[in-house]
Amino acid sequence: MMDRPWNVELDAIEKLFDALTEVAFFVKDRDGRYVAVNNTLARRCGLRNKSDIVGKTVMDVHPRPLAAAYEEQDRQVIQFGATIEKHLELHLYPNRRRGWCLTHKTPLRNEQGEIVGLVGTSTDLGLVDEQHPVYRQVARIAQRIRENFHQQLNLNELAREEGLSLARVERLFQKVFNYSPRQLLLQSRLEGALSLIEAHPSRSIADIARECGYTDHSAFSRQFKAMTGYTPSQFRNGSRPPPVVFSPVACAVHAA
Repeated sequence: MMDRPWNVELDAIEKLFDALTEVAFFVKDRDGRYVAVNNTLARRCGLRNKSDIVGKTVMDVHPRPLAAAYEEQDRQVIQFGATIEKHLELHLYPNRRRGWCLTHKTPLRNEQGEIVGLVGTSTDLGLVDEQHPVYRQVARIAQRIRENFHQQLNLNELAREEGLSLARVERLFQKVFNYSPRQLLLQSRLEGALSLIEAHPSRSIADIARECGYTDHSAFSRQFKAMTGYTPSQFRNGSRPPPVVFSPVACAVHAA
């Protein structure tokens, strides 16, 4: 068994997730090595025992194209403290066919607040890639929203570029994510603003709002306060609440 850089008993948690056959569970250290996994992840990797994964990285147990994407996610979580929520992506079934899942990853911190690893889950949607090619299109749209939130995105154009109507994209988003493309855009903008406020304390709030795609500074301030309990200036200058994870549904509720 690997040394664990935090004081947590994982055996009971592993047993809990072993009972969930459609959810892969994993804990990794700062180097991206698996510290704990459940049986579902072992089966996805075509391995008989969980012990065959512990100590290895995604590059050791997944096909390289998938592993490269997983590794980049891990880097964002461990190096920058990002939280990945409901990320639609491909995984492998036990028969090694590709299917679709929703991945969640969040950093693990020690008592000093330092990131010592990550914990995550991957929920099987039961959708074989070859039978549901439209999910590739939905995944690409979601990724473009996350990566280009600072631009004035036209959701109609994003849908049209994938050969879909906006109405169908919205139905698929609700089915997969339980929120709309616009809700994801609002979440991405608020998370981007939060990161910029923390990284650049001398920048004006108005500049940060514009960089994150807001044309209305007052609307940005209202949404930010609704989600954090602080105005952007108070968050930057005063005592802070616990780390914020924005809910797309709540973002929509508080949207201007």
